[in-house]
Amino acid sequence: MSVSIKQALQNARQQFDVGSADLDAELLLCHVLEKNRSYLRAWPEKEISSERLDQFSQLIDRRKHGEPVAYILGNQEFWSLLLKVTPATLIPRPETELLVEQALMKLQGIANPIIVDLGTGSGAIALAIASERPDALVVATDYSLDALVVASGNAKQLGLTNVFFVNASWLDCFAINAFDLVVSNPPYIEVGDPDLASDVRRYEPGSALVSDDSGLADIKIIARQSSALLGSGSWLMLEHGWMQASEVKNVLQNNDFVNGEILKDLAGHDRVTIAQKK
Repeated sequence: MSVSIKQALQNARQQFDVGSADLDAELLLCHVLEKNRSYLRAWPEKEISSERLDQFSQLIDRRKHGEPVAYILGNQEFWSLLLKVTPATLIPRPETELLVEQALMKLQGIANPIIVDLGTGSGAIALAIASERPDALVVATDYSLDALVVASGNAKQLGLTNVFFVNASWLDCFAINAFDLVVSNPPYIEVGDPDLASDVRRYEPGSALVSDDSGLADIKIIARQSSALLGSGSWLMLEHGWMQASEVKNVLQNNDFVNGEILKDLAGHDRVTIAQKK
């Protein structure tokens, strides 16, 4: 029996118990058909071959079992950049673009800035900044060699040559006064947090998500190391949980950072705290 694009999408939506069912179905079918979403809307009655329909069914089954669409497709868009992602990296989220926006604002007027992105994962933050500031030197670190392979591959695919990748735990291997700005989306979820979505817990790397000390352990390490290494006037920018803002701001203040600001994401949640080395 032949199945049209419209019918295939309807069948897929009915099988997904998620709020993003429409988008998920469209993205998966686009991947199978090697077309964009406009094509699906322009040709809803076009029939799908049995071979492609079988491929679509396999992807639907993976999504039904909770596997994130980004891992199924092998990519995720961030800052208009299409990035490869794997289970070795977190899936970049739209709210993390706030870090990029703030970094670019604070770097205005600084020629040839030097930036470090700690725990780069897929390279999302580092590559977004590098794409906007070709005069910048961006260093991207990660403790995971597998993540660095993904990130460096993304840089090559995007043709960005001003990003350098380092296998390191936070700022362990760097010299004093090396950077104008430190930016990071570190692990900040508390161990055993019941609100952590099951698909995130099952599929995304726990080492990039969960941290001890009520989710603040890595943030405290980064703040302490940044305080020791950064020169006066340099910036530190951290993403964190929406209920951690006041604690993060206090951590920065206790490590000689001033001019602290707490910034909200598009959902209105406290998401990023920035401060300047005294």
